[in-house]
Amino acid sequence: MSKVLYQLDDNIARITLNRPEVHNALDPETLCLLGDFFTEISKNDGVDVVIVTGTGKKSFSSGGDLGTFIPLMSGARKPENEWELRWQNEPGIFDRAILRNFDVGKPVIAAINGSAIAGGMEFVQGTDLRIASETAKFGVQEVKWGLFPAGGSSVRLPQQMTMPRAMELLLTGELIDSKTALEWGFLNRVVRSDRVLDTAYEMAGRIARNGPIAVKAVRESAYACVGLEQRDALIREYEIAQRVFSSEDAREGPMSFMEKRPPVFRNR
Repeated sequence: MSKVLYQLDDNIARITLNRPEVHNALDPETLCLLGDFFTEISKNDGVDVVIVTGTGKKSFSSGGDLGTFIPLMSGARKPENEWELRWQNEPGIFDRAILRNFDVGKPVIAAINGSAIAGGMEFVQGTDLRIASETAKFGVQEVKWGLFPAGGSSVRLPQQMTMPRAMELLLTGELIDSKTALEWGFLNRVVRSDRVLDTAYEMAGRIARNGPIAVKAVRESAYACVGLEQRDALIREYEIAQRVFSSEDAREGPMSFMEKRPPVFRNR
């Protein structure tokens, strides 16, 4: 059985971490497979929304595998198989795997079925929308073991919650529960464990019914304008918006509204 499962239902892709016996920990093989799937999705016009989740109810992902990935990353041992050689030698594979400095180009929803810790939480930070179970816990515990959360936490967490709360997580290494993560603005929804995936699919369906060109452009603008001066951000937003207004879908949407029928978007 593959360590990462992939399925495509209509225009919604699902990626599932499949190592429940080790809390869906990320080893070199898992990371390479994730990188491959996200690369494929980024080039597939038939995918409008992506859901990422984990097998089981205990863990979304516990982060880097302490027995394989971390010793390899720290240089404590050398690569021992093709996956480890590939992870070490292929530029950008780690970034693509956990959506760090890599944009898949479509909305990504995290269906967080259990705890997301260390690299697992950093993976979640690369997603756009997040649904978590009531029992999930979150944290970046690297400092407890003398490590650095190099999956983007020191950059992304202060952008995704207030600086004092981000610093509490980064510097103490303590975990927070899903209710707290929701209050701190890190999550969109907290639901029962048996509703996590269904809720993610419901949200994905609502997004997928919208104009795909518009969805991608709005998402692009939101990220591209972060950190820009307001004047520059508004200029950039208008540049991106013009691509949407010149599309066939932008003509179809208002026409369907006037004709009182569902729009038929063609992604062009």
